Amino acid sequence: MACHSTHQASPSFQTIEPEQHRRDMMTDIAALAARIDRLEHELGIQQDIHQIRRIQYSYGYFIDKSQYNEVVDLFSDDGEVWFLGGIYKGKAGVRRLYIERFQTQFTQGHNGPRYGWLLDHPQLQMVIDVADDRKTAKVRGPSMMQAGLHETAEGQQRAWWEGGIYENEYVREDGVWKIKALRYFPFWHGSFEDGWAKTPIDFIPMAKTCFPADPLGPDTLIDPQPRLWPATDTVEFHYPHPVTGKPIILDNSRAREGYRD
Repeated sequence: MACHSTHQASPSFQTIEPEQHRRDMMTDIAALAARIDRLEHELGIQQDIHQIRRIQYSYGYFIDKSQYNEVVDLFSDDGEVWFLGGIYKGKAGVRRLYIERFQTQFTQGHNGPRYGWLLDHPQLQMVIDVADDRKTAKVRGPSMMQAGLHETAEGQQRAWWEGGIYENEYVREDGVWKIKALRYFPFWHGSFEDGWAKTPIDFIPMAKTCFPADPLGPDTLIDPQPRLWPATDTVEFHYPHPVTGKPIILDNSRAREGYRD
């Protein structure tokens, strides 16, 4: 039998040009760098949200124990507070409300709690949105308050319930988040004895006179003036519907229909 030699062909390998290989690597590196940048940005926003929530919670704790000096320090120099129909502007306005009014009225000028004074003010259900440039943010969240003065404490004994919602703005200055605008919209008040079902119309009056005519008054008035329960106005949302992405349309047409004025 004749012998036959067999020749096995050597495997062929695709040769990658060095320049093409370099370009591919640069593309991969650029993609990874972009991904890292994106993740760092998203992580930064989550850290911002954590810090803003911490400040808003701290606001509630400080108010609970009448630490009004500490409350003022949470605000930017051009911050403002919306409260009971008035706007208190700048650090001077913020101090006028928390120090000159609240500290004098509730704790007799003392920065901290006093015997018999109750004001629990938890911050709840916060929705926090940080701007893409991470310089500003907006916060929405309700609060429900139990407050009053014990019958053995000095002063007029009373006890009441209160609820409202915040639509706040924050600003980051030199890497530190601060309150830019604290907008508190009270929804309802009611005495502990009678509850909210029997709350008189306009139970808590809104601001009518500005500073300096009123030494403790706001710098300007809110227009239109808010009204309390039994009015049921919805405060505008700063964010769109979280599922549809559409603007949240408000219909307050029946919110005040029981009023005669």
